[in-house]
Amino acid sequence: MQTKLKSIDPATGKLLAQYDQHTDKNIESALSQSVDTFEVWRKMSFAKRAAILKKIAKEIRKEKNNLIALAASEMGKPVLQGQYEVEKCASTLEFYAERGAEFLKDELVKTDAIKSYVSFQPLGTVLAVMPWNFPYWQVFRAFAPTAMAGNVMILKHASNVSGCALAIEKLIVKAGAPVGLLQTLLISADRVEGLIDDSRIAAVTLTGSTAAGRKVAEAAGRNLKKAVLELGGSDPYVILADADMDKAVEIALRGRLVNTGQSCIAAKRFVVDKKVRKEFEKRFTEEMKKVTYGNPMDENNRMGPMARVDLRDELHKQVLESIAKGAKLLCGGFIPDMDGAFYPATVLTNVKKGMPAYDEELFGPVAAIIEVKNDEEALKIANDTIYGLGGGIISKNRKLAERLAKDELQAGNCYVNDFVHSDPFLPFGGIKQSGYGRELGTFGIREFVNVKSVYIK
Repeated sequence: MQTKLKSIDPATGKLLAQYDQHTDKNIESALSQSVDTFEVWRKMSFAKRAAILKKIAKEIRKEKNNLIALAASEMGKPVLQGQYEVEKCASTLEFYAERGAEFLKDELVKTDAIKSYVSFQPLGTVLAVMPWNFPYWQVFRAFAPTAMAGNVMILKHASNVSGCALAIEKLIVKAGAPVGLLQTLLISADRVEGLIDDSRIAAVTLTGSTAAGRKVAEAAGRNLKKAVLELGGSDPYVILADADMDKAVEIALRGRLVNTGQSCIAAKRFVVDKKVRKEFEKRFTEEMKKVTYGNPMDENNRMGPMARVDLRDELHKQVLESIAKGAKLLCGGFIPDMDGAFYPATVLTNVKKGMPAYDEELFGPVAAIIEVKNDEEALKIANDTIYGLGGGIISKNRKLAERLAKDELQAGNCYVNDFVHSDPFLPFGGIKQSGYGRELGTFGIREFVNVKSVYIK
């Protein structure tokens, strides 16, 4: 008998709901339905697919208040950030509805043939294994381009946001999409491998931890199936000596605290030139001390709880170990005497190699400050990580900052004078142990297609 999936309010620790896992029979039915739906969906014109994606976007906006409240209760999303997430899902569906046909139109290639071209054909059913931290955006970021390309999707969401997962499927059906365009399976993580092994799954996309990525990559590789992996990150922000300090502090604050610090592309390591380290440290710490946390439904709270108590406790352990190894605590760094998985905005300085705050991903509202002597050392330390998802350069010298971002910073997403964020116009993904493949942009919609050469003579 399969263990029930539990949804627990991280702000109170109270059980919200329990869900029976789908049975093997349910899985078989979903896979069979996906095959049937794919045969219908892939033959639809781009215009018809686009119309359905726009209806889904409209339904998201109609349901936004319910979606925001559900995310707040299941994983602690602050309501103002929930509003932004829900709107971004809708606008990305519209983005691909309006541009998908152009992104996937046949590309003529001049050869010795009478006619030759490259065509982009859908693959079939894509399995999406998604995390809890952005319970809607992570799904629709993958679904919008994948569906517009003519594929169908089976969603295995994180078990603690099962309510969000079911809500996604429900609103897609309510929008008038074909039955089976997206199906949610409520199953535990140990059953994912069996899905990947099934011949009816054509490809898999995962956003999650590096450990989870290895398991999915192994299963996909064994089955010779395409995979896109967006994994962990320990994004460095290099603050050069000439940085605008107002801008540096603002970017650091926003970049570190997005989603209560629970984001793969949150700013995590601040690599600061020694000429401005004291000023940045002082001003940044003052702002972090002001950050309120509490009930995520209260718009006055910038942060909600972390998603689970065990995640909060693991973060605190990383902080304490870093301090034991010589890091200096400037603010935060304690477990509040209150119900829920709360943790305050925390700043560590004097961070060195060998400390968790330097070597590991801090998946919560903890900032690590690392002092460097010059630009060369700054880039060396910024790149001294197993990860390569995002990173930033903050400087008044845009030409220099652009060169460093483009040529020296080792990451898939490099931003100058702003914090890293995903944008449907730009491809999104990482290198090294942050994964491979890309979402969004033209590259994202071409991940799950057969790039077919057609030659006529």
